[in-house]
Amino acid sequence: MRVDIYQRSGPNGSISYLVVPEGRRIPEEATSTEWQTSASGMDIDENTDDLQMLSIRSPAQQIDQKGYAITSMY
Repeated sequence: MRVDIYQRSGPNGSISYLVVPEGRRIPEEATSTEWQTSASGMDIDENTDDLQMLSIRSPAQQIDQKGYAITSMY
């Protein structure tokens, strides 16, 4: 699956990531935060359970349910 990756700064120097299918807009419920483009047109394995480098669990499932995947808070 090809995706675009966005990032934002969080508390204590942390970074959160948002992944959306390539070319799609950031969903409205996530636009209240200032996301900056991190990467465009990246390939990720649709069958992966975890994008460890972005701290995102079940990215394909999140995208199916919400239209995007986001860094886990846990």
